[in-house]
Amino acid sequence: MENISGVINIYKERGFTSHDIVNIVRKKLGKIKTGHTGTLDPDAMGVLPICVGKATKLSEYIASSIKEYKAIVTLGKTTTTQDSSGDIIEEKIVNCSQDDIINVVNSFKGEIMQTPPMYSAIKIGGKKLYELAREGKEIERKQRKITIYNIEVTKFIDKENFEITVLCSKGTYIRALCNDIGNKLGCGAHMSYLLRTRTGNFYINNAIKLDDIDKILEENRLNDILMPMDSVLVDYKKFTVYNKAGKFLYNGNKISFNYVKNKEDLKQDEKIIIYDEDNNLIGIYIVLQDCIKPLTMLL
Repeated sequence: MENISGVINIYKERGFTSHDIVNIVRKKLGKIKTGHTGTLDPDAMGVLPICVGKATKLSEYIASSIKEYKAIVTLGKTTTTQDSSGDIIEEKIVNCSQDDIINVVNSFKGEIMQTPPMYSAIKIGGKKLYELAREGKEIERKQRKITIYNIEVTKFIDKENFEITVLCSKGTYIRALCNDIGNKLGCGAHMSYLLRTRTGNFYINNAIKLDDIDKILEENRLNDILMPMDSVLVDYKKFTVYNKAGKFLYNGNKISFNYVKNKEDLKQDEKIIIYDEDNNLIGIYIVLQDCIKPLTMLL
């Protein structure tokens, strides 16, 4: 299996870190190079695409894609970690109506500024924030601009608990979002459940559990779950480079527009996928003024 490349849509179950999943998949596939596409906390569940072989070069492209989550917001209790794994640091009485909750939740739609939680893997001064937090330290964090494409209350469970569905950009912390919703409601809140239902073009309805991989391998059906690299890049326009430019193409050089089929469709600064005339995927390129330049070679 040395030459396999692609992406497996894994369903991460509770209790595993994202690195645990990477290591387990690597062992099952025979220690082939693997990588994940954006961490999920150990208590969180759901979609975690795992890149295999050459597809590890696509990790950052998948990680930067749109995400969808289902989360339960628990009102009245603020915790150190902004989720249920932390210690309760403040409790308040909950007097919010359902209309109050809906209006506040809806107010987070659009471009917003968010402060990353202390319990996160962001590095400041060479140290991860969660390492500092475990030492009892709290430092100032810069706010980041994120986009909430859609957010809505999908279920009221009881007076203190309700479910939200969130469609958001890379870098969004759902824990921080739940905390901010509680602050805006005036009673505090934390996230008590998180399920990622989508990462880019990977959805929960066809995610594979770790326990299923062994059977799939025994039945020699790996190709059934291994998504090819170009299927991951369906949002990019595809172009073909003529074989006469092969010397430049396979060496990762810039390619003149004269060697690109349908060059009139090229748009400056656009990222595109390039194939050779034998339909082999070459890589991801960016269109410059008179040539295309490789960003990520996938040979």
